[in-house]
Amino acid sequence: MNPYETAVARYFEAWNAGDADARAKAVAAAWVEDGTYTDPLAQVRGHDALAAVIGGAQEQFAGFEFRHTGSVDGHHDIARFSWELVSVSDGSAPVAGFDVITLAEDGRIRSVLGFLDRVPPTV
Repeated sequence: MNPYETAVARYFEAWNAGDADARAKAVAAAWVEDGTYTDPLAQVRGHDALAAVIGGAQEQFAGFEFRHTGSVDGHHDIARFSWELVSVSDGSAPVAGFDVITLAEDGRIRSVLGFLDRVPPTV
């Protein structure tokens, strides 16, 4: 795996970690301490805030997991990739998007800029 693929794999480990302890460890492995995450619904900095955003998404979408789609495209310290939020029970994917990450020298994520391409309709 190249450094971009490794970083993206760690990213999905964090988003799919099953409990708070595993999530905290996965976030620390994926992001630098003052790492950031920004998408249309959240803007946070630091491991605790990152873990809280991920935990909130897991609560909102219980029974779903984040899956990488396509390939990772990277150059310099930047990479982009697509993803879907997939139901474990029926395979539906109501949410999809793509993210752009910036890597630190140690290969961990410094920043994430997330974009939502598909979201469920609001009632």
